[in-house]
Amino acid sequence: MADTIAGVVRERDPGERRVALVPDAVPRLRAAGAEVLVESGAGQAAWFPDDAYTEAGAAVVPRDELYRRSGVVLCVNAPGPESLAFLRGGQTLLGLLDPRGNAALASGWSERGVTAVSLDLLPRTLSRAQSMDALTSQANIAGYRSVLLAASAYPRYFPMLTTAAGTAPPAQVFVLGTGVAGLQAIATARRLGAVVTAYDIRPEARAEVGSLGARFLDVPGVSAGSGQGGYARALRSEEENVQQKTLAEHIARSDIVITTAKVPGRRPPLLVTRAALEGMRPGSVVVDAAAGPLGGNVEDSLPDHTEVTDGGVTVIGAGNLPSAMATAASTAYARNVTAALTHLLREGALHIDLDDEIQAAIVVTHAGSVRTQGGEV
Repeated sequence: MADTIAGVVRERDPGERRVALVPDAVPRLRAAGAEVLVESGAGQAAWFPDDAYTEAGAAVVPRDELYRRSGVVLCVNAPGPESLAFLRGGQTLLGLLDPRGNAALASGWSERGVTAVSLDLLPRTLSRAQSMDALTSQANIAGYRSVLLAASAYPRYFPMLTTAAGTAPPAQVFVLGTGVAGLQAIATARRLGAVVTAYDIRPEARAEVGSLGARFLDVPGVSAGSGQGGYARALRSEEENVQQKTLAEHIARSDIVITTAKVPGRRPPLLVTRAALEGMRPGSVVVDAAAGPLGGNVEDSLPDHTEVTDGGVTVIGAGNLPSAMATAASTAYARNVTAALTHLLREGALHIDLDDEIQAAIVVTHAGSVRTQGGEV
């Protein structure tokens, strides 16, 4: 049956090196009843050559053949508008589709009768969905990589070092946002020997930060609270002013600032203002791991862009950190994709069940309609 043929497309976004499925995952999908096709060169940028896929039991085919034969198309990011010419009714598209930011594409999928399944809508509070949680697997890599990026740009040592030439003090690292990426950033910076302080408004953050050996920064006048899906809630304007003032004071004392506060589908909160950057010492480094098309946590930061301010502060807009570790990121993502696709398969055939709470959340388009998390747009 065509539904049991899964095709892995080559990513075409500039700078994207990940692939949706790695060779090690092919046998697992075949065991679940799916034949696997891989577009030629799909894994090359992540160091998975075509030969590795064929040895694992997949067939390597050109792009047009992949779309023609596949019942399920697997991707990392949503394929661009040109892919609409290849997609057809009855196919399923599965990946990190960002339907909030790709409304026009979602309409195109719906018009063509494509079932779009977006893993970035997965309910992260469901324990049985953890194996499919691609946002978490990729954020974990982003947090780790953000610290390495900061360390490579920082012109001093991370740990305290005592040598015959004297003693070098440890770097003072400040992590803003303590979700998955932030916690991994804290842990990595601590392993490198830095002194770490962190901040988040979610009530559970204090214990998480303390468990990693970091100090938690209190911001008087801003009450703790979580928003929908476990993300930080939006602040009132008076709270935002107090927060930025307190953060700026601590930023000025920091050698390295790493920001990780993202909210899917919305502009990230502004945590580091231009005024705060001006208060930092020359040689300091700021990594905005939340930088993206909607903005970032650092004022005027741009994804995949590095700026050195007039005051000598290096500001790095880290737009796609997982792609910089494409082999590890693809391996983790492939496990998420395999778990999600296996969840959709029943007796070797694809089965869409919108009464299932996982599917109700992640199915974006189906049967000619555009959906969001369980409801019509």
